[in-house]
Amino acid sequence: MTTEGDFPPSILKLHSHHLQAMQTHAEGTYPEECCGLLLGQLQGTVKTLIEVLPTENAWDDETIAAFQAVEGSVQPSATKRNHFTIAPEVMLKVQKEARDRNLNIIGIFHSHPDHPAVPSPFDQAIAWQQYSYIIISVQQGITRDLRSWSLDDEGQFQPEEILTVEAADFGE
Repeated sequence: MTTEGDFPPSILKLHSHHLQAMQTHAEGTYPEECCGLLLGQLQGTVKTLIEVLPTENAWDDETIAAFQAVEGSVQPSATKRNHFTIAPEVMLKVQKEARDRNLNIIGIFHSHPDHPAVPSPFDQAIAWQQYSYIIISVQQGITRDLRSWSLDDEGQFQPEEILTVEAADFGE
């Protein structure tokens, strides 16, 4: 039960093949972070995932310089092993294509190689409140944990329930 001012719990509905696609991408990019976009529909606090879209991790020296202004959370030694970014032109292209299909970008997924599936300070600094953030812990090349997070009204990450449903529940 929530009271006024409480962050309503959100739910991310997906199919097991969505989990498999994210885990395969995460394991395939190890020891670097993977990343990708989650396309779907939003109804109240329920997000329904329709498509997982793996993207390239565009982290590079230019990105480091751009993100160093984000609360000083990026060290010059940051690499694809401990950071990710999705190129802005990819975000815009996918956003347009999703809109043309009556879908939205409902979240982002990325991996944490040899680290827990919990948000880092950098993850929190760049997060948007309306998105789900799936983090995949990949230990020595194998997925060990996968969790979803969303930002509350104070900009703090809260666990988000992942509800795995059958294909029939998606209207497929």
